[in-house]
Amino acid sequence: MDNIRALNPACQGAHVDHPDAMDRQAFTISDLTAEFGVTARALRFYEEEGLVSPARDRLSRIYSRRDRARLAWVVRARNVGFSLTEIKELIDLYDLDDGRVTQKRRTIERCREKVSKLQRQRDDIDAAMSELNTFITQLEALELPIRR
Repeated sequence: MDNIRALNPACQGAHVDHPDAMDRQAFTISDLTAEFGVTARALRFYEEEGLVSPARDRLSRIYSRRDRARLAWVVRARNVGFSLTEIKELIDLYDLDDGRVTQKRRTIERCREKVSKLQRQRDDIDAAMSELNTFITQLEALELPIRR
């Protein structure tokens, strides 16, 4: 996660349990785009997908603390490779009214699956790099005939 935060400093505050620094109850689209490093277009898309549901004040969207927390969840999950479908499934478990037990359990399972998949990919990359380095060494050791 530190590598992801280093790559995207805007995500420094993108954590579900970090309260808003100013203890606000409502947020504008500009507030959230600045805090989480997402575009207004992305926020509107997340709204269309049912991940956030801001209130409306004429043409303005007003995001709640709940929307902010959900957006933090979305940003973090996107950063580690979850699809929007997976994110929606996990984020909607919050509403089961079981003290977030199911959400936590299912999220841990999904994260472990992601870690396993990434480990397999890393192993495949390491094997490919090893094979390439061996091939390079073999090629460098070949004495090539001099053409005249």
